[in-house]
Parts: sequence; structure tokens; C-alpha cells
Amino acid sequence: MKRILVVGAGGQIGTELVPHLQNNYGEDNVIAADLKPEMVEKLSKFSQAVPVDALNAGTYAEIVKKYKIDAIYNLVALLSATGEKNPQLAWNINMGALINSLNIAKEFNCALFTPSSIGAFGDNTPHFKTPQDTVMRPNTIYGVCKVSGELLSDYYFTKFGVDTRSVRFPGIISYGALPGGGTTDYAVEVFYHAKSEHKYNCEVPEDSYMDMIYMPDALEATTQLMEADPAKLRHRNSFNIASMSFTPEQIFAEIRKRIPDFTHKYNIDPVKAKIAASWPDCMDDSAAREEWGWNPKWDLSKMVDDMLLHVDPKKLNL
Repeated sequence: MKRILVVGAGGQIGTELVPHLQNNYGEDNVIAADLKPEMVEKLSKFSQAVPVDALNAGTYAEIVKKYKIDAIYNLVALLSATGEKNPQLAWNINMGALINSLNIAKEFNCALFTPSSIGAFGDNTPHFKTPQDTVMRPNTIYGVCKVSGELLSDYYFTKFGVDTRSVRFPGIISYGALPGGGTTDYAVEVFYHAKSEHKYNCEVPEDSYMDMIYMPDALEATTQLMEADPAKLRHRNSFNIASMSFTPEQIFAEIRKRIPDFTHKYNIDPVKAKIAASWPDCMDDSAAREEWGWNPKWDLSKMVDDMLLHVDPKKLNL
């Protein structure tokens, strides 16, 4: 990778991936793109930033050509809980951005990374040590888009030789950007409330195990996979990656070790509860470990320490 375009750079992953890529490949070689003018303005404070509507193939392609891009990170998506409110919009955005990215990558000979998710799995998937290759019958439009995206990305690789790669992200925990409407948002929101109010109302059931990953590990996974020897990749779209798995009660207990008067209640959102119940408790990521050396560095305890150190409750107006 020499010239990189990050599309959808204003979201949770993008706002931290851009600096990560800059550190690895140089500031002049990373272009941040987003649809929203306010996000482009924010990104321009630390990166080359351009407005791009990923659903407009013409302007998207012009940017790739202008900046001589050879690698695209397509991060455009409506997340799980938000997508359920407007399935048609979620399909149009998620799949529209992907098909444009695939065709542009094909035209300009770019490598393409598009994240998949634990949301690609469903009720019929084995929930414990979810295999790399298994039943994938999601019950959300977000998950349907992710499965479709994996299949399309593999199709473009086998049919046209497009260098497509992807990981199935667990819930991503970070302090760099605010939660964006996902089922695992509680594991981010709780830190803001714990630090400011010492209390939190959780919308996910107390016994809901879900795979999670801390942002530094997530960022490392993206670049490590994109740099991996293609000859060693038997699975491209998409790799299970795991780091830590816990319930709300377990992360709340860790927070209480640092903030003894922290309390919590449950105000269950039935949509999030249903989604959480359909997702894996923990994934088998042996394929990623074997094929490109995946090895996460963060565990729950270290992550809680770091989040409480860095979160700023003012971001949530607390």
C-alpha cells in the first residue's frame, strides 16, 4: 500500500484508522473521505480530507484517480440497531458503497478492505467458538449486508482478481469516537456514564456474552491483514478475529473495581436484546492466527483502565 483512501472516515473506526495509517505509511499518503461536511472539516485538522459520497460512483472514482490510490478502506455502513429502523436505507447505503468500491477497485487495480462483523452470524450459528466456516443466517439487515458483502468480495477476487480482504469485527470499544447505533454500544457508553455520573442504564440483558475488541487491536488487525502475504490467505472474506468476550455484568464488575460506588440498572431494548442473543458468545479465530499471525494484545482489565483514563464525558454532554 502506497496511497490509501479511507471512505466513511468520520465514523468510529475511521477517525482512529486514519492516524494509524498515517503513522504506518506517512501523512501525505492517506486521504480521508466522508459524506458529511462537518466530518470532512473535522478530519481536515489532522489529515488530507475530501468530501465523497460513496453512493456516487463517478465522484468516488475521480478521487481514486486524482490521488493515485492503490488501497481503499471502505468503512461506509449503517450499524445494526440503526439499520433495523430503516432496512431499505441500510441496504442501499451498505451495499451501494460496497459495489461501488468493488468496481472502482477493479477499474483502478486497488486493494480493498471492507469490514464484516459478528453480525453476519445468526441464531442457527454455533455460539461458542463460532467456526470460521459455518452457517450464516443473520436476522438483521446489517447482518444480511455483511454476508452479502463477504460473498461479493470473494466473487470479485475469484472472478476479476480484485485483492479483497476483510475481518469479522467483534464489538469495537474505543474512546476516539462516540457510539454509532450498534448493539455493542453499551460497552462504550458505560465508561462515559461511569466516569461522570457513577451510574448507567443498560439496554442489553445482563447475561449477554458478546465478542469485543479494543480499538488498538482492531486497527492493528486491519493493517496486518492488508500487509499479509496473499499466498498464505486461504480465507479472504472474511476472517473471524477474537480478543475478549464478556457480559454486561462482567464489564460492570471491572468498572466497579475502579469506581466502587458505580451502580447500574437494566432498561432492556427488545431490538438490541434479540440481536445480541443471535450473535456469537465467542469466535474461533484460529484461521486468522494461522494465516496472517493475528495476536491481540488487550484484555478486559487493561482495556477498562485505559478507557477510564481517556474518555471525556463532555462528548455525551454529561
